[in-house]
Amino acid sequence: MSNRIVLIIIFSGVVALIGTMLGAFLGVAMNKPSKRFLGTIIGFASGLMLSIVVFELIPEAIVKTGFLKTLLFLVLGIIVVVIIDKISNLGSNVNSQYTKVAFMVAIGIMLHNFPEGLIMGFGFVNGENLGLKMSVIIAIHDVPEGLAVAAPLMLLGTNSKRILFYAFLTALPTAIGAWIGIYIGSISVNILGSALAFASGVMLYVIYGEMIPQSKKLWPGTINTLGILLGIIVGLIMTNVI
Repeated sequence: MSNRIVLIIIFSGVVALIGTMLGAFLGVAMNKPSKRFLGTIIGFASGLMLSIVVFELIPEAIVKTGFLKTLLFLVLGIIVVVIIDKISNLGSNVNSQYTKVAFMVAIGIMLHNFPEGLIMGFGFVNGENLGLKMSVIIAIHDVPEGLAVAAPLMLLGTNSKRILFYAFLTALPTAIGAWIGIYIGSISVNILGSALAFASGVMLYVIYGEMIPQSKKLWPGTINTLGILLGIIVGLIMTNVI
């Protein structure tokens, strides 16, 4: 059993890294992308993440833990990230704003990746097919998340290797969550639902409080709005087809 746990932890970590690092690599591979492109990419990522939260994470949390508990932990997630937001207030200059966006996006994604890892581990405990399916879904989900982490760091002129390292760090909670999900084995469905709801609250604040406003600042044109809407549509397709 211990060997199986180790293999699944490694597998889940690799899966998370594939998606996140692919997204980050696509970002850093572009030489000096325009603000129009970066604004649209951040907009697209925010729309996709919003779609996943609204159409997948919140409904899944309600099924697992009920409406009232979902609402409670969602609000709790918002409150916690508001506190983090206030503590991490880095000033009003442009570079500080980009740093703050990168930091908030990374926090949101890391907290989102942890319950994803729980789902992956829980899926492997309940059957290999479910675990593999969740792994594929999570890898696809993580591609735009890697882009979302990379975009504000690219605006700061951060070294490509450092951007990839930060993207790597955001993927680690998936492996940790998978380990906990497998190790406990009989993990409470309520705990999983609460974790999903909490992550949803965090993500909603990051999306509306940081990502969309920053994407609009970078490029306020129509293409930015279309990028957000395209992200929502792609997320809807992913949650219903994959």
